[in-house]
Amino acid sequence: MPGVNGGRVKAMAEAWREEVPDHVIDLAWSPDGTRLAAASVGGPVSVFEGSSGRVEHRLAGHGFGTTSLSWSPRDGVLATAGQDGQARAWDAATGAERFRVDGGAPWVERVSWSPRGDVLATAAGKTLRFWDASGRLIREAPPQPSTIADIRWRPRSDELASAAYGQLAFWKPDEPGPSRVFQWKGSMLALAWSPEGRYLATGDQDSTVHFWIVKTGEDLMMYGYPTKVRDLSWDSVGRYLGTAGGPQVTIWDCSGKGPAGTTPISLDRRRALITALEFRPSGPVLAVGGGDGGVRVWRVAKDSERLGAANLGAEVTRVAWHPSGRSLAAATATGTIGVFQTPWI
Repeated sequence: MPGVNGGRVKAMAEAWREEVPDHVIDLAWSPDGTRLAAASVGGPVSVFEGSSGRVEHRLAGHGFGTTSLSWSPRDGVLATAGQDGQARAWDAATGAERFRVDGGAPWVERVSWSPRGDVLATAAGKTLRFWDASGRLIREAPPQPSTIADIRWRPRSDELASAAYGQLAFWKPDEPGPSRVFQWKGSMLALAWSPEGRYLATGDQDSTVHFWIVKTGEDLMMYGYPTKVRDLSWDSVGRYLGTAGGPQVTIWDCSGKGPAGTTPISLDRRRALITALEFRPSGPVLAVGGGDGGVRVWRVAKDSERLGAANLGAEVTRVAWHPSGRSLAAATATGTIGVFQTPWI
């Protein structure tokens, strides 16, 4: 059976802590690590100087609430989406709005820049749209059979996956229809590509995780979670898939022939639900946030080891590793944002 070694747990040194007006719904470092953006569920978006926590900009965000953030990988532009039916792009250096576009429904659920930063995808209701870097509409996909829950670009590719009830669809911005569709009679809530693009995992409403081999369309299903699964993260080499649906983290080892028939690693069991998780940009190191306000860092292995811990005092809504992996940001439902130093990992 997989094991967990508690060991001597190091308290993570706090680099800075700041407050925003309310619940943090999304949190993201800029690709160069110089800025941290935090979206408040009420609408405003705060952009912090990454090393000091100094507020650089308080962006208006979106009326009725902001839902999603995405940094362009090439030019310091931050895209946001919200419940006003719009997506907006902001110059992070000046705080000025670059453009705004209509998502096609009253609520834009997701916004995401492509790996090259030349295409912005928006998902609003059943509408998927692709825009160029200046905000010009490239293409609108045919209406989806149900509301799009998540969109994710395949790593180092111009292919986008979208999840809706009953299907995964794969798109390219210059093609009028989906290149492939995988059918499954269930509600998919979250998507996660493995880093080499070989696998695609979904967290599901029916307390399962689906695991797709993209080349063949073959799928596996992992079950037994006590709640619906919203949090998924792959380690940097695609060996481990971290999942959370309940009060503990379940790690699937996807090396070799994959996770079929294997026993997963279970770690970080708590009284409260696991509410956020993310693997470090390098190495099998996982950050986990909980409804109890705790943030813990684990080295994942057959005998996993807890490396560090902190507490923000309220439900953790997001965790985000700095691109260097030497610090970790976490945010809460009451608007606290903390950045912790982890150079010893």
